[in-house]
Amino acid sequence: MTKEELWQAALARLQFSVSRANFAAWFKEAVILDWQGDSVSIGTPNSFSQEWLKKKYHSDILKALNEVCSKIKKVDYFVSKQNRTRAEVSPPVPVNTKQIQFEEFQLNPRTGLNTRYNFKDFIVASFNEMAFAAAEAVVREPGRAYNPLFVYGGVGLGKTHLLQAVGNKLDEEDEMKIRYISADKLVSQIVASIYERSIESLKKELQQLDVLIVDDIQFIAGKEKTQEEFFHVFNALYEKNSQIILSSDRLPSAIPALEKRLKSRFEGGMVVDISRPDYESRRAILETKVKEWKAEIDSEVLDYVATNIQNNVRELEGALRRLIAHQNIKKNKLNTEVAQKVLKDLTRTQTKSASPQKIISSVADFYDLDLKDLTSATRKKDVAFPRQIAMYLLRKDLKKSYLSIGNLFGGRDHTTVIYACHKIEKEVDQDGRLADEVSMIRQRIYGE
Repeated sequence: MTKEELWQAALARLQFSVSRANFAAWFKEAVILDWQGDSVSIGTPNSFSQEWLKKKYHSDILKALNEVCSKIKKVDYFVSKQNRTRAEVSPPVPVNTKQIQFEEFQLNPRTGLNTRYNFKDFIVASFNEMAFAAAEAVVREPGRAYNPLFVYGGVGLGKTHLLQAVGNKLDEEDEMKIRYISADKLVSQIVASIYERSIESLKKELQQLDVLIVDDIQFIAGKEKTQEEFFHVFNALYEKNSQIILSSDRLPSAIPALEKRLKSRFEGGMVVDISRPDYESRRAILETKVKEWKAEIDSEVLDYVATNIQNNVRELEGALRRLIAHQNIKKNKLNTEVAQKVLKDLTRTQTKSASPQKIISSVADFYDLDLKDLTSATRKKDVAFPRQIAMYLLRKDLKKSYLSIGNLFGGRDHTTVIYACHKIEKEVDQDGRLADEVSMIRQRIYGE
């Protein structure tokens, strides 16, 4: 295997664990510079990309490389100016499946939008119909119907597709200044402009837009200067009725380290979620994709996939791609038994059980806390409330005793655990937003 083949195989895995926006922003121009034994050197176009890959995606990259070649244990990152072609950095196309090739970078240089995302190919079902309706309203009355439009939900559920479909539709119908950008890239641009003393020029450029679309806005949390500059851009756009569209993996109120004034602005428009698709929706998505890709898959096989691949749309599409590629290579129609073997690694991930450690770490990660915070003696609200949620999930999902749950949190009394579990159970029933937060935490626990 060459280093190029190794990287292509790793990218094919990474695209299912990283949002499309971040995949395009950070992995498009990365390459493997060198591969010696258990060590891989990855080249990036600039120091910002180098830092982001190292700090944000190192574990994902190492895991993907290790899945392709188990002896790889070390990854280093360097800035490299070597020429790269799209063929060198794009994931491989499955054999004889031209219609279903992996993510293409058909970017409009003026808007930053991927031209392949449109409303026609967006599958509407119960899990996303509210978000779709809000997006259509924005297209009909940009800047007036819902401003800002804030779409939240887990990875791979179609947020990026929907946001870019709105942008492409507006670009098609009206002469508008439109900009789509991932929050990671926005942070990099702001940092670079501050360093180059051109921040006012960047702000002026953004403030002249008719439509600003920012994907994964949660990534600006904790970055004080970025939040300050974005706040001013947001206000300027809002005051002149320019449309603002944002996406996140959680509600504005649940984004840790996000300034209160930004949370208030984000919640001032329409906040809609895209949840996990139910069985009927998953089945409909598979049937639509089979027709779109001009493939033939038995109904029983589609039933098996819809039943066993439950997390998100991206994983459904990935499973279907794998089955079609296998069928084309073997020249035989699939049955359920063969599908089980082809997808065994995916379905094993789907059905894995949770553990106390997984639940606690997922809650800590969701609320941007250290594990030691949850088990500490502090009673600060920003720690105590997530701790209560973790206790609730341990009781609700794992049926742990109150005493054992207390022991997991530094030997707390069982009466404290009882109070926490009853409190969260009651609030989940009464507070839709808290119910959404708990649902998204469960996606992290069972979907990763």
